[in-house]
Amino acid sequence: MQRRDFTPLPEGGALLGCEKLDGRIHELSPTGRSDQTVRSGYGCSDHFFESDTILHSFQVLAKLLESPITTDIICDVGMPVMHKNVRYNCRVIFLNKKILLIRPKMVMANAGNYRELRWFTPWNKSRDVEDYVLPRTIQKITGQDTVPFGDAVLATKDTCLGSEICEELWAPNSPHIDMGLDGVEIFTNGSGSHHELRKAHLRVDLVKSTTTKNGGIYLLSNLRGCDSDRLYFDGCSMIAINGDIVAQGSQFSLENVEVLTATLDLEDVRSYRAHTSSRCISASRVPPFHRIYVDFSLSSFDDVCTLTSEPIQWRYHTPAEEISLGPACWLWDYLRRSRQGGFLLPLSGGVDSSAVACITYSMCRLVCQAVAAGNEEVLRDAQQIVGDASYVPRTPQELCGRLLTTCYMATENSSYETRDRARMLSEQIGSYHLTPNIDAAVKAVIGIFTMLTGRVPQYRVHGGSSIENLALQNVQARTRMVIAYLFAQLSLWTRGLPGGLLVLGSANVDERFLIIYF
Repeated sequence: MQRRDFTPLPEGGALLGCEKLDGRIHELSPTGRSDQTVRSGYGCSDHFFESDTILHSFQVLAKLLESPITTDIICDVGMPVMHKNVRYNCRVIFLNKKILLIRPKMVMANAGNYRELRWFTPWNKSRDVEDYVLPRTIQKITGQDTVPFGDAVLATKDTCLGSEICEELWAPNSPHIDMGLDGVEIFTNGSGSHHELRKAHLRVDLVKSTTTKNGGIYLLSNLRGCDSDRLYFDGCSMIAINGDIVAQGSQFSLENVEVLTATLDLEDVRSYRAHTSSRCISASRVPPFHRIYVDFSLSSFDDVCTLTSEPIQWRYHTPAEEISLGPACWLWDYLRRSRQGGFLLPLSGGVDSSAVACITYSMCRLVCQAVAAGNEEVLRDAQQIVGDASYVPRTPQELCGRLLTTCYMATENSSYETRDRARMLSEQIGSYHLTPNIDAAVKAVIGIFTMLTGRVPQYRVHGGSSIENLALQNVQARTRMVIAYLFAQLSLWTRGLPGGLLVLGSANVDERFLIIYF
């Protein structure tokens, strides 16, 4: 019996690795955040058209090839590669300063939030492998002039590995189907799947279904972070074998690196597959993949008595928890990247802006939990944001007072009820609260119109028409926007603090719908 430990990369999908160490396999990730990760990420957008994006990716690959942390590890790194003047989204797989395979993506994500076909071309040559000429800087490190490029798998001394890329798992003709039928026992997937409500259910169901029908071990690693874009990638890494999840990564966390481990037995895969007659018949007919033979073993015979990991039940967040945690993680990532001093939120007392305030408070809560757990990087980020190298956040309310300024901008048409709601919520979450009256600004804007036209528009309740009523409401809304940005840029300055604030907006959604939904 040959037992192995598996560690899929928790976040980023940047570096999947299998390391032989005392007969066990370990994996590591340099980071999961897409601002630091090797994998350039969807957030590069049209920067993929710039050749230096590919150049910089190879420069980071060179650092990984030379790093001692990648010694005796089969590493799987995601990056763009130009082959024969065509740009591909690829996995670069290497071992001990030798590139084993560049595997281009075959199924593009090109719907909804993704536009991969704008930047990349899918590899349409199934089971075909060509020679790729390496950049000279990489040649000096690896001693290789060319490496295999295409749809192939890796055969080590003791098993066979195949790589999928993100969307390929979701496709009806996923590569893992034929790879598994051709004897691939370990699948890696470096993914960039964004967060949306209940999407974790889909990921888990896909991985379980994949390994239930065809057997095998699946290592799914997913990006985590906002990627400086409107999307948030939420982790959810996992290890599965033969339809069972044996390790689960966290979905929402401020940690840059998370490592999952599991001890599994390849003999379980082999006996599971051989037991299913229909699978064996299909496997006997499948065309073979090009195999790249690797003089390397992922296991030893010294650990045959090691107990294997038991299946676990996936722990799902409720929709309410996802709403609270997902956007909160996105806010923290965006704030720390921007290097601003916090957020300013126009707090009207309504459901939509109040929900945004609560999500920001949830962000502060996550930061305090991470600091209490000893996360030095989160602490350094918090200190940099508030401009105090000795600052240590103790409670979410205290941190919220540093990071969130709420502003109730009253007019003569505002109600005392909404003013009190905004004040009470601010007190509960601890935000720094302002209550300017903007009547003078609104009247000044209307006065300009009246002075030029000689007409005085009226609200509907005072006998005005619908068009007058809409125009006057828009004056209030747009004036609030201008004042919000003024206070965002200067309110910290008035308090003797460095930096500015990022303005948080809340959508003009039907609040009755929000009340029913929550």
